[in-house]
Amino acid sequence: MAQITEAQSRDKTIVKTSMTGIAANVLLAGFKSVVGLLSHSIAIVLDAVNNLTDATSSLITIIGVKLASRPADREHPFGHGRTEYMSAMVIALIVLYAGVTSLVESIKKIINPETPSYTTATLVIVAVAIVAKVLLGRYFVGVGKRVNSDALVNSGEDATMDAIISSATLASAVIYLIWHISLEAWLGALIALFIIKSGIEMLRNTISQVVGRRPDPDLAHAINETIMSCDGVKGVYELVLNIYCPDSYLASVHIGVNDQMTAVEIDQLEHLIQERVYAANNVALAAVGIYSVDTENPVAQEAFRRVREMVCEDPNILQIHGFYLDWEKKQMRFDIVMGFEAKDRNETFRLAVEKVRKAFPGVEVYAIMDTDFSLSE
Repeated sequence: MAQITEAQSRDKTIVKTSMTGIAANVLLAGFKSVVGLLSHSIAIVLDAVNNLTDATSSLITIIGVKLASRPADREHPFGHGRTEYMSAMVIALIVLYAGVTSLVESIKKIINPETPSYTTATLVIVAVAIVAKVLLGRYFVGVGKRVNSDALVNSGEDATMDAIISSATLASAVIYLIWHISLEAWLGALIALFIIKSGIEMLRNTISQVVGRRPDPDLAHAINETIMSCDGVKGVYELVLNIYCPDSYLASVHIGVNDQMTAVEIDQLEHLIQERVYAANNVALAAVGIYSVDTENPVAQEAFRRVREMVCEDPNILQIHGFYLDWEKKQMRFDIVMGFEAKDRNETFRLAVEKVRKAFPGVEVYAIMDTDFSLSE
């Protein structure tokens, strides 16, 4: 029997959970549709529509997982993992469309209201639907966090919000039965606004993933610690994590090493780092850049201390690294890591370099402006 990989197990879990969501939401939509039409309740009908969009979302999640699991090919050497993000974007657009159309229908009912007619069976079905949605939401969120699936987590949170909306629908029915005040159309508009808000948030989150979001700080810190555990590493810098799908990373990093190390020693160290990072953090390091560190020259160490102090006086400068001083050639080189809060990054960088040049007259200063891609130190 072929061994099931971790990725395949994750995909099977997502598909199984999504199938459960589809079945539950279709049943709930059917019950609510019948109840809503019989009782002339626009709020319950729109609640049923919301359940159908949830079922559609689960279906698209399954399709996205299947497409994303296709192996790499000539045109897509990094695989098809980002298809998951595209399917999530489609889900967000469907939810947004459902919200807008629901809002239009609610406004029509506000202009031309209908008198609802509730029964005990109506209220019982709505109450059961609330309990079902709460349980479904907790199930989706739990599984989603376990397999690191944003789609499942979002579906779970959406189900919890649906339960809150259904509770409001139930409350409006009780208010009508007691005081004969119909809030149906207005509540339907409120539900539609909630759906629109959910769609916008889902779309924004997915676009952020596609554009390239900063990686999880905990993961960056863990990779940092793994690399620093390797003998010979003096520092870890410029960790860049490219996310091709959830739990699939291709990374590059720079390390500081003793300037007396040989090419053979550096090569061995690079292979050790790549093996440890993949084993400990499940991240493939595509490249390991090298910064030479002068650990024996007190003049260079004192110069580094001075440069670091004067440059990092600006709160928009987070760090300098890759420092090296060749006193015989009168050359100094280093990288300056800039924060994103700086109003003018280029000007901040220019002023910092100019300050160093004034402090070390006669020394050629070569500096590069770096970006804080992750929270690793």
